[in-house]
Amino acid sequence: MHSHAPSPDTCYLYLVRHGATDNNLLHPPRLQGRADVELSDEGAAQAEQAGRFLAGLPIAAVYSSPLRRARQTSEAIARPHGLDVRSVDALIECDVGEWEGCTWPDIEREHPDAYRRFVTDPSRFGYLGGENLAQVLERVSPAFTQLMSENLGGQIVVTAHNVVNRAYLGSLLDIPIAKRRSVPQDNCCINVIRFRNDRSKVLTVNGLFHLEEWS
Repeated sequence: MHSHAPSPDTCYLYLVRHGATDNNLLHPPRLQGRADVELSDEGAAQAEQAGRFLAGLPIAAVYSSPLRRARQTSEAIARPHGLDVRSVDALIECDVGEWEGCTWPDIEREHPDAYRRFVTDPSRFGYLGGENLAQVLERVSPAFTQLMSENLGGQIVVTAHNVVNRAYLGSLLDIPIAKRRSVPQDNCCINVIRFRNDRSKVLTVNGLFHLEEWS
């Protein structure tokens, strides 16, 4: 973490996954997609912890997916800095189509062929009736690049989602799309990305050091 502003040609992005919702806390969890659900009590506490952790940094701007769970997380992070949260429509979670509200065991049992195609090649075969991961990356990557380009010399926070973050981080780490589900993204984790000379570099993945249950 950087307690002072970066050089004028550099931006640091703290990419956060939203805090936990009730769906996230189920065993197994349910896919939420674009369902506009709120944070659970645990998720709200996680967001407050992230806000306290980032409070000492010179954050220039806080951005969020338009979905409520992401905005609530961003608001907790923005509050100590006196900043308004700016919504970025392109960073909305993946459209998971007919699988919204389902668990992966449900999906494997009820849609075995579509599930098998998705697991084998999610860049071509997406969530049934929804997006594939190539489409997710196509919309989110330019948005991240634009936000960092607009904030050179500063540090920013973006709160987004599991699939969005995995798709983007996986591309920066050169992880094949079919394996990007292996990129860990716990609720309210912090990933650190450095943008310099029009290139993005991942410095930290799935940081959990600020959450009480991990400290």
